[in-house]
Amino acid sequence: MARVVVDVMLKPEILDPQGQAIAGACSRLGFEGIEQVRQGKRFEVEVEGEVDEAALAGVRRLAETVLANTVIEDFSVRVDS
Repeated sequence: MARVVVDVMLKPEILDPQGQAIAGACSRLGFEGIEQVRQGKRFEVEVEGEVDEAALAGVRRLAETVLANTVIEDFSVRVDS
């Protein structure tokens, strides 16, 4: 089995209230120099056999239809080494 990782992030123009709350808490917790935090999601997808173009296409289709809301989120797909 091989692992493919899908990272999902809000598009830059979409407000990220959770990220803003974390960034606001950073200085109160002693973490100086943090200007912005964006929150996202990571999915690890196990696929049978080797990861070829067909397997990657299937994971991309999964990300587009199930894992990410493509109206407000971007995603990237990579093979975990």
